[in-house]
Amino acid sequence: MTSPAEKLVIRNIGQLLTGKIEAPIADGDCVIAEGGRITAWGYAADMDTDGATTEIDANGVTLAPGLIDSHVHPVVGDYTPRQQQLHWIDSTLHGGVTTLISAGEVHMPGRPKDIVGLKAMAIAAQRWYENFRPSGVKVMAGAPVIEHGMVEEDFRQLAESGVKLLGEVGLGTVKDGRTAKQMVDWARKYGMQSTIHTGGPSIPGSGLIDADMVMETGTDVIGHINGGHSALPDDQIICLCESCKAAFEIVHNGNERAAILTVNTARELDKLDQVILGTDGPAGSGVQPLGILRMIAMLSSLGNVPAEIAFCFGNGNTARQRELDTGLLEPGMAADFVLMDQAQHAPGATMLESVQLGNLPGVGMTVIDGVIRSERSRNTPPATRLPFVI
Repeated sequence: MTSPAEKLVIRNIGQLLTGKIEAPIADGDCVIAEGGRITAWGYAADMDTDGATTEIDANGVTLAPGLIDSHVHPVVGDYTPRQQQLHWIDSTLHGGVTTLISAGEVHMPGRPKDIVGLKAMAIAAQRWYENFRPSGVKVMAGAPVIEHGMVEEDFRQLAESGVKLLGEVGLGTVKDGRTAKQMVDWARKYGMQSTIHTGGPSIPGSGLIDADMVMETGTDVIGHINGGHSALPDDQIICLCESCKAAFEIVHNGNERAAILTVNTARELDKLDQVILGTDGPAGSGVQPLGILRMIAMLSSLGNVPAEIAFCFGNGNTARQRELDTGLLEPGMAADFVLMDQAQHAPGATMLESVQLGNLPGVGMTVIDGVIRSERSRNTPPATRLPFVI
């Protein structure tokens, strides 16, 4: 991992997105970070921009907090045996994603399902991604899949060892709400956040998780509320939106119609702040380096959501629901950014208008902890303008 830059100044920003759904656009043309943390933003003429270790001319493009994929299934390093693919995380970085959150390392060949083994693998996964960030991307990993036989002491040990997540409830042998709730409560007691599989089975060994079990279990995140892959019936999705305070996680690998239903329902209930995004990859559908951007464009264009709000689904909402130190334009938050512009020849008068018409933006640069991690994206359509290092 590269050490955080001493002082980063990004000037000549055309538009600032904040990640805050209540105020998604901020005034200003400059952001400053020191030691990898945001210290100030506003207009360069009013700010102390001297002494920059790194200075970026944004060239009029939009800056947003780095995107967050709330639902991935990593294994080890930048390799996924599920698709026998190298460098999938680096490709995801080129889609503007700077943080990945594991929903369980379920594709590890020979994944242990005994209690000692599953705890050992979760602790190891947490450690190896803490010690190694592929292309600088933050991977929050080590998410054990709960199995019958686990007791409260197991969750205490996991938490004390640095494990902060549970893998998708329902992917293991625990498939009844009563047992799952007990284990989720134990995990929450020790500061661990939980996600539940929602919908029909995704891989052999998983099973149907319906709305009743989701509500009985009471996890922090309703994992792929639009199915992964198969969605619940409409009335159950609406019931979950009406009844739950948990995050409504919409994923790229799910049912697109159900995704739109979820957003429309959340809007009617004034719960758009509970909508977060993931890809649910790598999986049978493959790897989606542009999955979060594609979800933002789809939900904005077909879900009647202003693009600046849809971007919040992919960074600030997730940051708040997941209690992260990234994804928001706030002092003290990690200096993780994506700089992007309207794609060349894409319709729309501005980048946001183009996205609301269903088009992807062009990513010109990503920054993690104040350090430039990628420049012109090899995966998005080419941006009209590109930032550059002064």
